[in-house]
Amino acid sequence: MSLVLASYNIHRSYGRDGRYDPPRIREVLHELNAQVIALQEVELLHDAPGLLDFFCENSKWKAIHGPTLALDTGQYGNALLTSLAVHSVQRIDLSLPGREPRGAIHVTLEHQGHQLEVIATHLGLRPAERRTQIQHLLDILQDDRFLQSHSTNTVLMGDLNEWFLWGRPLRWLRRHFQGPPAPASYPACCPLFALDRIWVKPCGQITGMKVVNNKLTRAASDHLPVVARIKYGRI
Repeated sequence: MSLVLASYNIHRSYGRDGRYDPPRIREVLHELNAQVIALQEVELLHDAPGLLDFFCENSKWKAIHGPTLALDTGQYGNALLTSLAVHSVQRIDLSLPGREPRGAIHVTLEHQGHQLEVIATHLGLRPAERRTQIQHLLDILQDDRFLQSHSTNTVLMGDLNEWFLWGRPLRWLRRHFQGPPAPASYPACCPLFALDRIWVKPCGQITGMKVVNNKLTRAASDHLPVVARIKYGRI
């Protein structure tokens, strides 16, 4: 049994050409053919609130919204699309005083009798922010509920905004998850930095990790989508 996971910063549906183009983002999402997709920089406009439903059209996905910021024009934040059964949803506040509000979506999913714990997030721009936010998320991941069954798999994915390869947040994450591949995803035109990550525990379940780099994805956002395939279930 295998699953495809993806993480994609959609840049408010604005492409590198400056054009607002949700259909182009939807085309990318459907090409990923993933069962779980974490989205960042999702803006639901007051005059067009059905963006996530639009993304899910002609698919088996359900959309879970995780707004972090209320704007004059609408709500902005994270989202998660999944075709798996959703058992629970928790929205986590990762905001720090004086900084842009940040958050995460924590969901418990189930597929063929096996649970999958997923945290989808978008971390802050300053190193001190990210250290605090990663510590908060690791506290959740190290909770006894995550450790009670070998059939439970855990995933942390999203735009971590971590530029420093040997910074403390990545060292802490490697210690918890071991070392999954980290293909460069930003900037989309010439990817140099692995800002968008998919971490899976047990790490040995990962059978493939890649960025989707083609003409469409290079145009649709300033980030490329990251895709992982995992062996899923009791190992």
